[in-house]
Amino acid sequence: MDIKFSAFIATSFDGFIARLNGKLDWLNEAAGEDKSEDYGYQQFVASVDCIVLGRNSFEKVAAFSQWPYEKTPVIVLSRHLKSIPPALEDKASLFSGEVELLAVELQSRGFKRVYVDGGATIQSFIRAELLDDITVTQIPVLLGKGIPLFAEVAKDVKLKLLRSQAYASGFVQSSYQILRYAAKYFD
Repeated sequence: MDIKFSAFIATSFDGFIARLNGKLDWLNEAAGEDKSEDYGYQQFVASVDCIVLGRNSFEKVAAFSQWPYEKTPVIVLSRHLKSIPPALEDKASLFSGEVELLAVELQSRGFKRVYVDGGATIQSFIRAELLDDITVTQIPVLLGKGIPLFAEVAKDVKLKLLRSQAYASGFVQSSYQILRYAAKYFD
């Protein structure tokens, strides 16, 4: 497949992407007053030509005072959402099918690199063996409970470390290539 699917996400040190109620207050608090460091996020977003968001992620982004993805097509993966809010109809579209079908559609539309965002959405791309790489920024806070980034998988998912960087803030960012057909190479 010529298309590449990439994830870029932050977790607490114990692996949660949000509190059980979906709140991200811990992430904003960890960033502190200095918002000048974006940990490579803008560079990453500039490298993609399409974004696939899960419904929860879309609803969080849709609540921002300004839509952050003006020049990039956004696909919202949801079986429950029936329509995009009128103010965002020209900025996002819905897809309710399987991620494998979405991958074929996006490739046929000529997209080269797609940003996959949202815990359940990332998990579905991993289960379908479609996710090519993931960048995880660990935030130095323990939440104890919350919404995990990763869920149960049917078989081991092997990763190859591409790079890891520690920041003065205590954040640690690691990028991994997801090795397809891991069983063939590691059994």
